Amino acid sequence: MRAGFLIVLAIIVVAIPIFSQATAGAKPSFEVATVKPSDPGQRGSMIGMQPGGRLVISHVPLRAMLTFAYSIRDFQVAGGPSWMTSDFWDVEARAEEGSIPQPAGPPDPGKPSPMAIRLQSLLEDRFQLKTHTETRDLPIYELTIAKSGLKMRLSDDQTPYKPPERGAPPPSPLQAGGQMPRYSLRTGRGNLEAVAMNETNIVQTLSSLVGRIVVDKTGLKGLYDAKLQWTPDPAPGGGSAGAAGPGPGGPAGPEPGPAIDPNGPSIFTALQEQLGLKLDSTKGPVDVIVVDNVQKPSEN
Repeated sequence: MRAGFLIVLAIIVVAIPIFSQATAGAKPSFEVATVKPSDPGQRGSMIGMQPGGRLVISHVPLRAMLTFAYSIRDFQVAGGPSWMTSDFWDVEARAEEGSIPQPAGPPDPGKPSPMAIRLQSLLEDRFQLKTHTETRDLPIYELTIAKSGLKMRLSDDQTPYKPPERGAPPPSPLQAGGQMPRYSLRTGRGNLEAVAMNETNIVQTLSSLVGRIVVDKTGLKGLYDAKLQWTPDPAPGGGSAGAAGPGPGGPAGPEPGPAIDPNGPSIFTALQEQLGLKLDSTKGPVDVIVVDNVQKPSEN
């Protein structure tokens, strides 16, 4: 999957090891929705939740939409045809007025958001998506504070993120290479930068970068600023995951970041030297969603 995804959410919705599908009964769905193939020449990708129950997806493959809809990571998706990764789509959808509740606090990371559940319904309807879940014993990482001590810095301002009011204008676009707003996180090939992000979001981004579930054993609380640079693995998927940011930023293209030093540290060494964090390999149960059926959607 290509680099440069930016996920802009009204509240933080990130993947974790254990995910759940909607409760029994009919899932809620969008009131109106359009799905169409992306312009082949388009650059940059976005999944954005906006005030008023609007979901805007721009130049995103089905596989990435599925990970958002079910609050999982790419490596937790099994099966499905190759076009789930190679074909890109634009989606605009709106929920019924008043059907998306204002968040009263941080979301439950083990439960897809109301908007994500509606996207599940859309994928089942337009893409004829059928899935089942399995729990597999797979390699995972445990994240701890390194013996040298924590080097990641608490953000000077610990004010919690407040979602925009209903009817507020959409956030200003986050320009590639520009100054990052608070509550945002982006990754490029061999670099990660976070501004006023909590440990949960940093951990889940690391999970995407290293291609395994990362279990947080640090016990860290609060909002952190972090900069991490490493030499990515040349193999496909080696540190080239996209970007995520729940804060006020908007869509941006792939973040090129600084020049890659071929003799630089691995992401594991960089974590210890630059952030004071350590990843230890182990095994554990991982929930996986298996694609049983999917079809390209017909014209709207």
